[in-house]
Amino acid sequence: MRQPTRHTLFMMAVLLLVVGVARTEEVPAPRPVLFQTRTMGTVGSVTLVTADSAAVADLAYAALVSFHHTDSLMTNWTDISETARINRLAGIRTVTLEPEVNRVLTLAGQVGALSGGAFDLTVEPLVRLWGFLEGQPQVPTQAEITAALAPVGWDQVEHDGKAGTLRFRHPDTRIDLGGIAKGHGVDQVRDILLTAGVTNALVDLSGNMVALGDATGSSGWTLGIMDPEKKHDYLGSIVLRNEAVATSGNYMQYVMNAGTADSRKFGHILDPTTGWPADGMASATVVAADAAVADAWATAFIVLNPERARRLAREHDELQVILIAPVVDGTQVIWVEEALREKFALKEGLTETVAVRYF
Repeated sequence: MRQPTRHTLFMMAVLLLVVGVARTEEVPAPRPVLFQTRTMGTVGSVTLVTADSAAVADLAYAALVSFHHTDSLMTNWTDISETARINRLAGIRTVTLEPEVNRVLTLAGQVGALSGGAFDLTVEPLVRLWGFLEGQPQVPTQAEITAALAPVGWDQVEHDGKAGTLRFRHPDTRIDLGGIAKGHGVDQVRDILLTAGVTNALVDLSGNMVALGDATGSSGWTLGIMDPEKKHDYLGSIVLRNEAVATSGNYMQYVMNAGTADSRKFGHILDPTTGWPADGMASATVVAADAAVADAWATAFIVLNPERARRLAREHDELQVILIAPVVDGTQVIWVEEALREKFALKEGLTETVAVRYF
């Protein structure tokens, strides 16, 4: 895929000077400068804390290009990406993987195994059936779901991470990297910034984020936890420093079975064992060292039932988790892992309708 030109990216980019600087002879104080581009079906952004926005322009450009590079490898929305090539050939013969995709597949397999299969890249036939990948979103029949489940499952994949090869055992198996690609893209940008010596920055790709150092005038970066019910702009906040975070929720994309006796929303995160959308959790937020790890686990926790999700979170010290349950009798419960107690704050005025429980 041809990369966007520098002119195109900066036509798309938005530079927002959050803190104004008076015209004086003094050296300007560092302030957050936001660079944005549309990519991967959303907006990718890099916020650099700097006293000179022009001096970091080339670095910001490299970061934005990196987002597009990840998209060119891992999207399922074109037939020329590396993922499309894998899906086209791996059911016929063993394919040699592009090294970056090989690393992502290795991580995906590890999270899949640790989560008991809750995270599984082979859900692509189900995602396509439900219309969340091209087509028109629709609620399929159970017979259609049963048929689509046949090639689904990581046991259908022969992946040799050391050799960098992959083959599908079932000819109709396909992979969808949507549950990990954005996190990987954020990690790639983080590495570019760290190599350049950046110490204070925020990288964001649709809620998959890395917080480096500090925002201006504060310790760390304060990030909001969205309200799955969309009644409030956010339910709470966490403060992160040199950490990654990702949030998954079935409120982001969904389909309605309108006109039926049991009209309801069906979210886009599918349970790879049943073929139906996961419905045990409204959203899951995961803090980890890497955004790809947080991204994959956030998806897995949505699929798991609440009790198992909390138990698994406690078993993994490298993860810090916030789970939001669906509203019951007018009350929403936020489960916050004990390790995040000092970093989490409930939004003021919500104590009557939101219950925070630590685990």
